[in-house]
Amino acid sequence: MEDTLRDYLTRVIAELHQTRQRLHEAESEEAEPIAIVGMGCRYPGGVTTPQQLWELVTQEHDAIGEFPTNRGWPLTDLYHPDPDHPGTTYTRHGGFLHDADHFDADFFGMSPREAQATDPQQRLLLETAWETIENAHIDPTTLHGTRTGIFTGVMYADYAARLTTIPTPYEGHLGNGSAPSIASGRLAYTLGLQGPALTIDTACSSS
Repeated sequence: MEDTLRDYLTRVIAELHQTRQRLHEAESEEAEPIAIVGMGCRYPGGVTTPQQLWELVTQEHDAIGEFPTNRGWPLTDLYHPDPDHPGTTYTRHGGFLHDADHFDADFFGMSPREAQATDPQQRLLLETAWETIENAHIDPTTLHGTRTGIFTGVMYADYAARLTTIPTPYEGHLGNGSAPSIASGRLAYTLGLQGPALTIDTACSSS
């Protein structure tokens, strides 16, 4: 009886030691600090790399410029000095991404029609995510099939909401193209990632 009890206690002590070890390892992993190993960005003033962003800040460059000419805006009728004048703006300047339309749809496996029906937020996310991975000296294609996760903060979408009528050729793409919830999943699908894909809308802080 004593031998049986001794063996039982020995086994319990060993299992308790193993449990404590596993708990310590789990707690150590949870306490692991987050490391930023790569960055990608798009900012007014032609900023498309972390280095350019650093120069913009340290050298105090002005990123505000005139309205872009590639949006189809009626620039001659858009300005009016009276701020109360309806349908116009009383400034000719702002912070714009002038090259937001230079999206390589074929590179990301999208048709030109789908790309045009997709919110620029999603297009810019694809570009900057790819560049972020490359900035970390990782080949983005090597992440295919891995448990890499995508967590995105996305601003509210008004890309399709401004259309009074939906052009027939784009009907099949505007739903996904304008839904913020699709953004992280689109990126995960494009890169072949199998980890969590989560889109968070916290309004201005997401933008």
